[in-house]
Amino acid sequence: MTSSVRIRRLSFWSIIIGTAILALKSFAWWLTGSVALFSDAMESIVNVMASAAAWYAIRVSTIPADENHPFGHHKAEYFSAVLEGVLIVVAALLIMREAALAFLTLHTLTAPLAGLAVNAAAAVGNGVWAFVLVREGRKARSPALTADGRHLWADVVTSAGVIVGLLLALSTGWLWLDPLMAMVVAGNVIWHGWHLVRSSVQGLMDVAVDPQDLATIERVVAANSNEALEFHDLKTREAGRVRFIEFHLVVPSEMTVERSHRICDRIEQALADEVPGARVTIHVEPAHKAKNGGD
Repeated sequence: MTSSVRIRRLSFWSIIIGTAILALKSFAWWLTGSVALFSDAMESIVNVMASAAAWYAIRVSTIPADENHPFGHHKAEYFSAVLEGVLIVVAALLIMREAALAFLTLHTLTAPLAGLAVNAAAAVGNGVWAFVLVREGRKARSPALTADGRHLWADVVTSAGVIVGLLLALSTGWLWLDPLMAMVVAGNVIWHGWHLVRSSVQGLMDVAVDPQDLATIERVVAANSNEALEFHDLKTREAGRVRFIEFHLVVPSEMTVERSHRICDRIEQALADEVPGARVTIHVEPAHKAKNGGD
């Protein structure tokens, strides 16, 4: 199974699993009438919508390059992550509204232990699936899949906080802890949504690869350009699962085109082996174009 097919399948199953988690959390809210559990269920609605958006974006991102998109459709995944961040913020505002109203009409929870048990089961399922998505998303360098997994993990942390808060409310009789936990959930959701949008916008703005990957690229180029004089003006950018690399390679002026082409082929193959998703462009220049004295 190719990486693209596996990513599409995982993103599809996120919709199914997210719907099941939403059903469990909604049931927990129905059992208890807790506004905190309502807020947790509300976030799961966002999860399902975001998973559907991620599934579609991943499908688009795997479409081969065409005449109108010669560099491919890889950035589609970033749009999904931005949409997910916006949905998160909308959900947080709705949660805040319900929490504010609940402060005015405090009430005793019904069947609280049963509701909390159901919510805890949903949180465990969410945690397992979040771990799978983040692991596979990082392995395949899929921004949409990784963002979906991180969002789910934030949801797990939220659920844990809600459960602890409601247990405290039950043990102390402080009913105001229920809407207070909903407010905490909303704040956590907004914080996560902001970070998600910011990181996705960076991808849309052609952000360079991280320093560790850049060091790997420089090492690989240097190790495989021994017949050349130097390389300079190295530029990189990320677009979903693809990393674009371009630089100038200075060769002796008397070197034939065929020989310089062999050097380029060797460098491109080495980068493909060491840097997953590498797309390499090399501009060959004569000796007088050297910037570092040819060292």
